[in-house]
Amino acid sequence: MRLSPCLQRMQHCQQQVLQADPTMYHLVNCQTLTIQSNSSFSFFVMESILHQIANQQVWEEYLACRLKQGRLNWREFDELDSFVEQKQYLPTISKLLDDGLSIPTKKLINKSGTDKKRVVYTYPNDEVLVLKVIASLLYKYDNIFASNCYAFRKNITAHDAVFKIQKAVRGKRFWAYKTDIHNYFNSLDISLLLPMLSDIFSDDKSLYDFFEKMLTNKRVNVNGVITEEESKGVMAGTPTASFLANVYLMKVDKYFEEKGVIYARYSDDIIIFAPNETTLQEYKNTLFGFFNEYHLEINPKKEKTHTPDDGFEFLGFKCQEDKIDISSSTKAKIKGKIRRKAHALMRWRTKHNVSADKAIKGFIKSINIRFYESDDPETLNWSRWFFPVINQAEGLKEIDHYIQQNIRYLTTGKHNKSNYRTKYSDIKRLGYRSLVNEFFKYKIV
Repeated sequence: MRLSPCLQRMQHCQQQVLQADPTMYHLVNCQTLTIQSNSSFSFFVMESILHQIANQQVWEEYLACRLKQGRLNWREFDELDSFVEQKQYLPTISKLLDDGLSIPTKKLINKSGTDKKRVVYTYPNDEVLVLKVIASLLYKYDNIFASNCYAFRKNITAHDAVFKIQKAVRGKRFWAYKTDIHNYFNSLDISLLLPMLSDIFSDDKSLYDFFEKMLTNKRVNVNGVITEEESKGVMAGTPTASFLANVYLMKVDKYFEEKGVIYARYSDDIIIFAPNETTLQEYKNTLFGFFNEYHLEINPKKEKTHTPDDGFEFLGFKCQEDKIDISSSTKAKIKGKIRRKAHALMRWRTKHNVSADKAIKGFIKSINIRFYESDDPETLNWSRWFFPVINQAEGLKEIDHYIQQNIRYLTTGKHNKSNYRTKYSDIKRLGYRSLVNEFFKYKIV
């Protein structure tokens, strides 16, 4: 049977990943192409990243990596494959080199787990694709970061942070302080960041000039109106923001690394450990001093001090001795989403006289998408984030119970004992998948 052009290209990309010559190319963390020592390709080492992105091979490798990561569905692969095969990126790159990026659009989107909004910035789709490839090539500079920095790293993940910290504090009575930087990406002081970038990109002046122009452009599109903002930081939502955010706090990360302090940072989330409360306060004072120097504010609602008997919570996980479960804040966030979805469907059911089964099916479908399917190709879905790390199921049982409560609520409109007339077998028949069952199936595989 003859394969469709899309399938043929997908197969070709898979073969590129699996059969790449390691003396010429090495796919780093399935995200970026690092050029290895080979005299015939030495021009890659000298060439600016802004010129590398015009190379078809770089785009082919980027596409292959995205495919292997599973971050492209059929439609997305077909669109990106066509974009690469027809070299549609070339006009965008030409414009970028001559005139810079377009004016970014400012948007408000729902903040995960709350009713609050957060600010993100976007560019036209073709420019976003170019920025994604630039971001992938920025892994070239990965070795400048301290080992305790875990976001946007080569072969390092958030899961590594949890496992590494747990191992370091196991069997010891440590105090811990966790904090979160308020509006981190959008509040970075560009006048402080640019000298850092100048040092880092001393081997790529064109790249520095590109970022300087991008970050100092005050114009922004707000609801179709072009206005100016004094500061928008590194613009949350843009593909290069994570790298730039890592650069901004490099000095902080390296300070604690050199002092031998158990410390971890994942973007704007920081946790630090000390053998006693007095030493922990000293570390906090040092951290606050850095925050003042870099004009950053902490989020008081996300500050937490853990005693030696508490264990610690970080990146959505609760760790205590050898046990890793879902944190209390994670459970609260997901319960909030479940509750709001159930209430919205109940209003819809009442207004349009919809059957209970139909409302429940819609609810279960949305729950399954959130937990098991990736509705955002840039991020892991919920189960893929938590299942590989946790070794306890108590948090999952609690969430399962809450989901079932809300499914039964959609039948009666009430939260009481009469809801249990809706049998578990009926809920399963309508498509419900228990988190606990899915977790144990994952662990067996």
